[in-house]
Formats: sequence, C-alpha cells, structure tokens
Amino acid sequence: MSAGIEVVRAGALTTVQDEGRFGHAHLGVGRAGALDAPSARLANRLAGNPVTAALLETTATGCAVRPGRAVRVVVGGAPCRVTVDGRPVAWGAAVRVPAGAVLDAGPAAYGLRGYLAFSGGLEPEPVLGSRSADLLSGLGPAPLRDGDVLPLGPPAPVGAPYAGAVPWPGVPDELVLPVRFGPRHTWFTPAALRTLTTAAYRVSPHSNRIGLRTEGPALERARQGELPSEGMVLGAIQVPPDGRPVVFLNDHPTTGGYPVVGVVPEPALAAAARVVAGTVVRFVLGVR
Repeated sequence: MSAGIEVVRAGALTTVQDEGRFGHAHLGVGRAGALDAPSARLANRLAGNPVTAALLETTATGCAVRPGRAVRVVVGGAPCRVTVDGRPVAWGAAVRVPAGAVLDAGPAAYGLRGYLAFSGGLEPEPVLGSRSADLLSGLGPAPLRDGDVLPLGPPAPVGAPYAGAVPWPGVPDELVLPVRFGPRHTWFTPAALRTLTTAAYRVSPHSNRIGLRTEGPALERARQGELPSEGMVLGAIQVPPDGRPVVFLNDHPTTGGYPVVGVVPEPALAAAARVVAGTVVRFVLGVR
C-alpha cells in the first residue's frame, strides 16, 4: 500500500474539496470548494493543517478510508459515529489512525455533509490552482469510488501546534436565508416578491452541490419571455419556469438565462449545505 489514503467505502457522494477555484468565472469555470466552509476550515485546523488544505467532503452516508501511514485525522461537520478498526473514537477531535487501520465515518446522525481532514492534507493534482472537485464542469478529482487512492501531503512536524476543542457549527432546524432583491426582481409581480419573503418553502430532495432547490409556492412573473444568458454569482436565487426558487451553491453554472429574483449573501450559504431534504426554508428580506 502507498503512503496515501485508500478508499474502502466511498459512500453516496464523497469528493475532494479545498477553498475552491477563484478568478476563472470569465472562462466559465466556477469556484467549487467545500460547501460548508466553516466546518472544513475547523477540521483542517484541528488536524494541524492550514485552512487551505484539501480534505474529503461526505454526503449523508459518510465513508471509510485506510491510510498507508499513521496519520492524525479529524472527522467533523455533520455528527456521526466514528470508528477505527471497529473501535469507537472521538468525532470532532483529532484521532491518530495507525497505518493500515480502517477509519469509518458513519452515516450522519443529523445534518448532511461531513468533513475528513488528514494531517498533511490530501494532494491530488491541482487544476487551475485548486484540488476541488467541480461536479458541473468535471474539473478536479472525480467523486471517489471504492479502491481509489489519494496522495497525502507531508505530515506536520512533531509537536506542531494545532487547535484544541471548540464548538462546531450547528445544523439548523429551520433554514433562514437573508435575501437582497435583484438584479431581475422586476420580472416578478409584487405578490410574488411578498410570497418569496413570507412563505415557508422546503428543501427539495433534488438539491445538490450545484443548487439548493426548493418546494413551495411558485413565483408569478410580471414579464414573459426569456433573458439572454448572463453572468451568475454564488448565492443567486434563480427562478426556472416552474416558479420555485433555486439557490446557487459552489458548483453553480457561471451563466444562465432564467431571471434572478435576489441573492443570498455568501456567509449565509454554509447553513444551506448542512440541511437535509424536507427542512423548512424561509427567505428574509435583508439589505435592499
């Protein structure tokens, strides 16, 4: 076995992520990167890594890995049962995993996305300055499969300082997202804008890393027809023909033709990465 990380159980969807791929939207390349950035950064800090190190992002069912050398690992994000060769170990704290042992991060007890940070970080080949998987464009490492091996970076020096125990971001029972109207809110009736900011929506099971889809009342348009494609930003609330808002997340397309009724500021989006299908979503009007 190499000194890398062998994937024993890939889970429903496990990808390599880091801080993301910045500065290429004009080329049609989106940001990608960890959806729950605060949790990913905390996992890296606890593992003794810079926050920019690449790590694993799991979805709902967790994953299991076997390191080729002894390594310090932190499992965080969505709480779950963690074992090393079948023995329970701490979640949310640094754990030493011997070479050849199997670390299993089980299904999320609540919440959706978990993070596994390894001392030294993961080092698949970077693309345009990032090791992140972008599921829309296909850039970066493909979603993991059983048997894949990922290279590990050099371990942190013995005695290197790392963060102690700190609270992890919580999983909201109800997702509240602040909204700034625009740039195409005039394409919707005043009643539709009231609906957006007063109705209760739910997270659709069709949500993914590209967008948080919603179920709930449709937004009525004041104008018909379609727009020429225009630039899209992280957090844009696009309204497709069925009238249900879609909040763009990290793997979103960089252009689109459906009107954007508003934008959710980036700091509020991490919570959207934590909630499961069926969670109530409310949009609250923020700064105009």
